Amino acid sequence: MFAKSDKVRDLEARLSAFMEDHIYPNEARYFREAEDLGPWSVYPVIEELKPKARAAGLWNLFLPDSHRGAGLTNLEYAPLCEIMGRSLLAPEVFNCSAPDTGNMEVLERYGTEAQKAQWLEPLLRGEIRSAFAMTEPAVASSDATNIESSIVRDGDHYVINGHKWYTTGATNPACKIIIFMGKTDPGNPDRHRQQSMILVPKDTPGVEVIRSLPVFGFYGVPDRASEVKFTNVRVPVGNMLLGEGRGFEIAQGRLGPGRIHHCMRAIGMAERTLEKMCDRAEARVAFGRKVSDQSVTRERIAEARIMIEQARLLTLHAAWKMDTVGNKEARAEIAMIKVAVPNMLCQVTDWAIQVFGGGGTSNDFGLAAAYATARLLRLADGPDEVHRDQLARIELKKRAGRNDRGRWGGAEVPARALPPLAAE
Repeated sequence: MFAKSDKVRDLEARLSAFMEDHIYPNEARYFREAEDLGPWSVYPVIEELKPKARAAGLWNLFLPDSHRGAGLTNLEYAPLCEIMGRSLLAPEVFNCSAPDTGNMEVLERYGTEAQKAQWLEPLLRGEIRSAFAMTEPAVASSDATNIESSIVRDGDHYVINGHKWYTTGATNPACKIIIFMGKTDPGNPDRHRQQSMILVPKDTPGVEVIRSLPVFGFYGVPDRASEVKFTNVRVPVGNMLLGEGRGFEIAQGRLGPGRIHHCMRAIGMAERTLEKMCDRAEARVAFGRKVSDQSVTRERIAEARIMIEQARLLTLHAAWKMDTVGNKEARAEIAMIKVAVPNMLCQVTDWAIQVFGGGGTSNDFGLAAAYATARLLRLADGPDEVHRDQLARIELKKRAGRNDRGRWGGAEVPARALPPLAAE
C-alpha cells in the first residue's frame, strides 16, 4: 500500500543529499543567528539557502494537485516531509514551513484569482512570509467557536478588532499578510457559522505586533509565536475569504493538512534524535561501561524504535486515507496521529536527554529545541484532549449506529452469557 514511486525515490535522494551538503553543516549557524538577531529579524542563512533549494528543484513540495507545486499526494509527500523534519532549519529553506504552507493551501483552495495573484504567488516564490491569527488570550481557543474578535461590514470595507496571540510568523520582517479569524455574525444560532476569515496586510493601520512569545525560552526557533492587536483595522470587502460565515469551514480544511505535516516532520526529528542517542550511548563511558551497555539504555533505544515505527505507519495510513476518501472522512486518523506522534517525540527526546546528561538540557545538541517543539505540538492545531474527545465521539457514534449492538454491547445480553462466578 505504501510503496514509493520512482519520482518519490528520486526526490528523497536529492533531498537527503541537500540536507547533508547544506542543512546539517549550517544548523549551528542557524541557532546562533536566531539567538543573536532575535525573532524580529530575517536570518541570513535561510535567505542564502533558499535559492539553492529552488535551483535544485526542491521547492514547494507540500502543495498537492496543483501546477504551482510538485503535485504530490499526501502519501508521496510524507517521506519527504520526514526528511525535512530532521532539522528545524530545513522546512523554511524548501518553502515548506508553517504557517506559510497552511496559508498557501487556504489561498489555493479558497482564494479568488485576485487574492492568489496578490498574495499566493509571492508566497510560492518565497518572496514574502505570512501569519495566521486565530488563537486569543482571553478565551479557551481550543474551542474555536469561543473566538471574540470581530469583523464588521462598513460599506466597502470591513472593520476588524481583536487581540490575538501565538500568531505564528508575525514578528518576521518578511511577513506581509495575515489570515485573521473573527466573528461576522456573533448572533447566528449555528455557532459554526459565526466566524469568517479575512486577509489583513500586516502594514494596515491598526495592526500592532506587541511582542514575540518564547516557546520554553526559545525566541524564533522553533516558532515565531507573536502577540498581535488589531484596532479598527479597515480592509476592503474583497479581502474576505470564501464568504461570511465560512471561517470555521476554512479552518477545518486548513488544519487537516497542517496537522499531518507537523506529524511527518516530527517523525523525522524523532529519527534523528534516536540516532544522536545511539551515538552518544556508544561514545560515553560511565562506571566502567559504555552507556550503551546499560540495560536501561538498550531498553529505551528499543522502545524508541518501536514507537517511531508505530507513529510512522499510523501517519502513512492517515495520509493514504486523506488521499483516497478526503480530509473529512480521515478526521479520525488525523486526530490519532496528532495525539500519538508529538507524544512519541516527547518521550524519545526525553530519553535522549537522559543519555546526554546535563548537556542534553542545553541546546548544544539540539535536544532542548526538539523537546520544545514536541511539547508545543501537543497544543498546536488543537490540544491532545480535543483530539481524544473527537476520537471517542467517533467511536461511540459507530456503536450507536449499529442495529446489532454486539454480544456484549446491549442490556439484553442474557445473564448466562457472562462467565460464572467462582462461587457457582
